[in-house]
Amino acid sequence: MTTQDNLQEAFAGESQANRKYLAFAEKADEEGYHQVAKLFRAAAAAETVHAMNHLRIMKGVGNTTQNLQSAIHGETAEFKKMYPSFIEQAQKEGVSDAALLTFDVANQVEKIHAQLYTGALENLGNNKEVDYYVCQICGNTVENHPPDRCPICNAPKEKFKRID
Repeated sequence: MTTQDNLQEAFAGESQANRKYLAFAEKADEEGYHQVAKLFRAAAAAETVHAMNHLRIMKGVGNTTQNLQSAIHGETAEFKKMYPSFIEQAQKEGVSDAALLTFDVANQVEKIHAQLYTGALENLGNNKEVDYYVCQICGNTVENHPPDRCPICNAPKEKFKRID
């Protein structure tokens, strides 16, 4: 393994720890353990610092054009290759909740992300203001106005969060 491989693995691990600790914080808050939730959020913030340091050393952030191209490439690989193979494996194993509730939903949303990034790249420099809304159930991402019902998971409009 090379140092570059180690940096990539460390970046992935720290990024996953951040998300996991935020989920742990949410659960601790739900259970009334607000001090523990605060600790989980603090550790999550620290993991973000670590991840960003690893990414910086890896030279993982380019200019905005390069970053959009990288995002398009990553999202496209996810919806064309990664998630279809995950769905197939889950179906073979009879794990329908993984196949349908996580992999298929994520696959649909990754395709939307690739389209949104492509549009942003095509319009780079136009400075057109667009609002984005994310469904808090499935992650569907839409521009300008949330739909009355999410076309992916059927959640009501109220489940869309405006992103600033």
